[in-house]
Amino acid sequence: MPSRPGFDNYNETDNQSTTPLPQPGKKPCRTCTDFKSWAKMQGNKDSQKQSDENANLSRAKKIPEDCPLDRDQLGSKTWAFLHTMAAYYPDQPTSQQQNDMANFFTLFSRFYPCEACASHFRKQLQTSPPMVQSQAALTQWLCWVHNNVNKRLGKPQFDCRQVNARWRDGWPDGSCD
Repeated sequence: MPSRPGFDNYNETDNQSTTPLPQPGKKPCRTCTDFKSWAKMQGNKDSQKQSDENANLSRAKKIPEDCPLDRDQLGSKTWAFLHTMAAYYPDQPTSQQQNDMANFFTLFSRFYPCEACASHFRKQLQTSPPMVQSQAALTQWLCWVHNNVNKRLGKPQFDCRQVNARWRDGWPDGSCD
């Protein structure tokens, strides 16, 4: 795979890290780096406290919407797109639609801008290919994949029984109406 900025020293066997190690003198890849890690790479080596303060300042300071996405922003928007796409997948897809959706995830994993994330996703696809037989199967498979990522990153798990309420129908309390 061609080298991407900031990934020349990335150790793909490190399953806990999704942040690449930048080359000396090179700007880290914003799409591949969360703010906290980016702040550390910018020379804030004083302490974890300084990094936490910088992250809090970043959240307090509204970053213009026309700035490039960082890894966390890209991930959040990507998951929203994927879950919404799965939510509107046909209940009874044709064989062509099933092939197209399976191919979509394969191609998606090849071109996702965060190479560490893409690599993890490609490995996931090898062990658990997309379940494209129906809307229910696809939404549950995607939720399971997303929860695996969340678990690896130490984030909370989503109740997969709620995928249609979250991504298609809205919550039963009418708060989305």
